[in-house]
Amino acid sequence: MIRSLLLLALLVGFSGCRNRPIQTIMRGAMSMDGDMRMSGDMSMIGEMSMSGDMSTSMRADNTASRLVSVPVYSSASSPESQQVVVVDVDGLLLNKNISGFGSMGENPVALFREKLDAIATDASVAAIVLRINSPGGGVTASDMMTRDLLQLKSQRQIPVVACLMDVGAGGAYYLASAADSIIAHPTSIVGGIGVILNLYYMEDAIGQFSIASIPIKAGDRIDIASPERMMEPGEREMLQAMADAFHVRFRDWVKESRSGMVSQEAFDGHVMIGQQAQTLNLVDQIGYLDDAVVLARQLAGLPEDAPVAMLRRDNDRAYTLLDVTPNVPTTSSIIPLKVPGLDRSTLPTFLYLWQPEPSFVTASGG
Repeated sequence: MIRSLLLLALLVGFSGCRNRPIQTIMRGAMSMDGDMRMSGDMSMIGEMSMSGDMSTSMRADNTASRLVSVPVYSSASSPESQQVVVVDVDGLLLNKNISGFGSMGENPVALFREKLDAIATDASVAAIVLRINSPGGGVTASDMMTRDLLQLKSQRQIPVVACLMDVGAGGAYYLASAADSIIAHPTSIVGGIGVILNLYYMEDAIGQFSIASIPIKAGDRIDIASPERMMEPGEREMLQAMADAFHVRFRDWVKESRSGMVSQEAFDGHVMIGQQAQTLNLVDQIGYLDDAVVLARQLAGLPEDAPVAMLRRDNDRAYTLLDVTPNVPTTSSIIPLKVPGLDRSTLPTFLYLWQPEPSFVTASGG
């Protein structure tokens, strides 16, 4: 990236100035990955001309390696012993590639599955800590990730401890419920056991710009939830019935996974802090990520200094227990002004998601 910016600056500076005296001064330190490295002050005064072809190359994220185990806490006494692996689940849980500035461009569902597949074939992994910091995501994406975790537990018979960080709500809590034990920080935001489908009515706004919708359709209700027309009462009831069914599925799953201990008042979709969540039996204890690691070691019968690792690609800068892999969704659109409901390149989806911000809505297509 540094090399590309330098070359671009040189091209801009020299373009059209082949016969003019120029002065370029560079101060400080500069390093480039590859075969050139410069530091100190550099100045150039005089004439300079450039001609010929020039090409640059940048490494893309899709050239990264497969996942590898990166030690976080090593055991000096038995470096080859069984270990705890921390599986990080951050941000929106969507079954689509998340792209944006600085993003790894990963699909959260696919990445989660890849991590579980790596654990399934690694006999050294004796326990999992599911580090969750997410407001939730798509109904189907959350369900798929939960199913994958349950399959791994059935296959390997290893304990899983979920640790809820800043947020563990909606589909993220749905996933956490598959763990053997759930730990929340005292200030974690927990709950959000509900369903939302964000829809918009834009017909009047579109009409102000003299834009007319001319759909060609077969099937009277194929355009249910289109922002280009008012929704009919019967259509709203159909979508409401779907949301209710997803809510029942969420509620029944939590009741089953938590052995019926969860208080009924937790199922209206509201969120709460970690301590209140413990009172309603949504979480088992209040603690921190280190406590989750200690509990995972205990459940697996490992020594208290058993090593801890995370799964990373070679272009991922996250190498500590609290590092987060950059995977921020973009809200770019062919429409200059991002107006929820107008971008037809994304589709609405039912979400197990707490308090979606506008950026979440547009990123998820909700």
